[in-house]
Amino acid sequence: MKSDNEVLYRNYLPAQLEPVLTENGVSGTVLVQASNSMAESRWLLALAEENSFIAGVVGWVDLMNTVELESQLQKLTANKKFKGVRHLVESEPADDWLLRREVVDGLKRLSAHGLTFDLLVHQRHLKYARIAADQCPELSLVIDHLAKPPIARQEFDEWARELRPFATYSNVYCKLSGLVTEANWTTWKTDDLRPYVDYALELFGPERLMFGSDYPVCLLAASYKQVLDSFQELLKELSAGEREQVFSSNAARFYRLN
Repeated sequence: MKSDNEVLYRNYLPAQLEPVLTENGVSGTVLVQASNSMAESRWLLALAEENSFIAGVVGWVDLMNTVELESQLQKLTANKKFKGVRHLVESEPADDWLLRREVVDGLKRLSAHGLTFDLLVHQRHLKYARIAADQCPELSLVIDHLAKPPIARQEFDEWARELRPFATYSNVYCKLSGLVTEANWTTWKTDDLRPYVDYALELFGPERLMFGSDYPVCLLAASYKQVLDSFQELLKELSAGEREQVFSSNAARFYRLN
C-alpha cells in the first residue's frame, strides 16, 4: 500500500479485528493472503496459532517453482490451520497466467495435498479460469469477490456472460465479498449490489456461495458491520438454513475448518 492511502496504510492486526468480530457475532474467520510471499504465509499461520478465532489461513506458495513447490507445501501443511492457497492473479501481466504449464501442474499438487485455491481474478480472467478448472477437476476453487463486477459503472452483461459457465462446475464456489469497493465508495447503496448478488444466487445457489467481509480493504467504502448488514439484507428472502450455509457452513466445508 502507498503512504497516501490513509485508510489502509497502517497495521490491522488481530487485536483490532477481534472486537469487530465480537460486535458482529462472528465466532471464526479465515485469513487470506495479500502478498505473494512465503514469509507472509508463515506470519499468518503464526497469528492463527496465537488467536483461536482464526479458524484457517489461505496463504501463498510459488506455483511456478517446480523445484521448491513440494517442499513449500509440506512445510505449510504441517500446520493444520493452513487450508488453501491464493495468488494475486489480477496483478500478473499475462491474463492467461493460470494456464501456464507450471501453474496447472502446481494447482494439481494443491488438490493432492487437500488444499483449495482462491481465484483473485477479474472478468477478463474468467475464460482462462474456466480452462484451469477443466484441467484440475479434483481441485476446489472459489472465485473471490464475484470476479469484481463493474458495479460503479452499472455494467452487467459482459461480466454475467463470463461468469455463467461456472454454474456447471460443482468444484467451483463464489465469494460474496469485495463488492462495496467495486461500487462507488461514497454513494453506494445495498440495492446497487443486488443485481450481482441475485445473479450469483441464480448460478451457484446458496450451496456454493460464501460471505466474505474483505476486511480491512472494505474500509475504503464501508465498515465490517455495513458490509455484513448489506448482505444480510440482500439474502433475507432465503430460508434460515440457506443463510446459515452462506454465512457459515459453506466456508467451513470448503476450507475444512474445525
